[in-house]
Amino acid sequence: MTMTAEPSSLHQRILSDISEKILSGTWAPGHRIPFEHELTAEYSCSRMTVNKALSQLAKAGLIERRRRSGSFVRQPHSQAAILEIHDIRTEVEVTGLPYRYERVSRHKRRSNTEDRDLLGLETAGPVLALECRHFAGKRPFCQERRLINLTAVPEADEEEFFDISPSPWLVGRVPWNAAEHRIRAMAADQAIATALDIAVGAPCLVVERRTWNAEHPVTQVRFVYAAESHELVARFAPSQGT
Repeated sequence: MTMTAEPSSLHQRILSDISEKILSGTWAPGHRIPFEHELTAEYSCSRMTVNKALSQLAKAGLIERRRRSGSFVRQPHSQAAILEIHDIRTEVEVTGLPYRYERVSRHKRRSNTEDRDLLGLETAGPVLALECRHFAGKRPFCQERRLINLTAVPEADEEEFFDISPSPWLVGRVPWNAAEHRIRAMAADQAIATALDIAVGAPCLVVERRTWNAEHPVTQVRFVYAAESHELVARFAPSQGT
């Protein structure tokens, strides 16, 4: 007589199989999970066992269940603390998806008027302009455009930034004692839509940051996220007043 797997074992197997496909990026956000009757046939189990597994995946935030439409892989949702400076890798890792970094372009030039405005420079000097992309699984997570003041960080001229992203490289080499954040919304233009694999006009969250070492501007960076997948969080204590 052939022994069949216990319901609890089947439940864990379904959870494991679907989770692995989502977290590995095999099933991208928006991918439709097989219907309950399809999973029931595939695993030779009851519909109750399948429903229990899907409900647990939905509770964990990995899938979204839509009435009459089925279940779909959710867009990973990350958070960033607006008063902290940390690596994009950290933001990706909290989603449970694998992180990947890509340097798109690197140009050294003498600062133009726009560069000086962005960095807060009073006089012209050498700057390094970088464009990078950060990925969560197989999907673009964030576009990064950065200026580095080579007068303040001359060693950046020797770094190609192929294997390490600018943020952890700078944090490990240049101390900063002041930072400024600006946060705004924007609609994706063609360049951003292409970089993030979203539609032109889609809402985006933009975080711009400048840092200083003493009185010297170090870097200015703009991070652009698809608005549906990212949020900013601030934690603060009450002041003396009400």
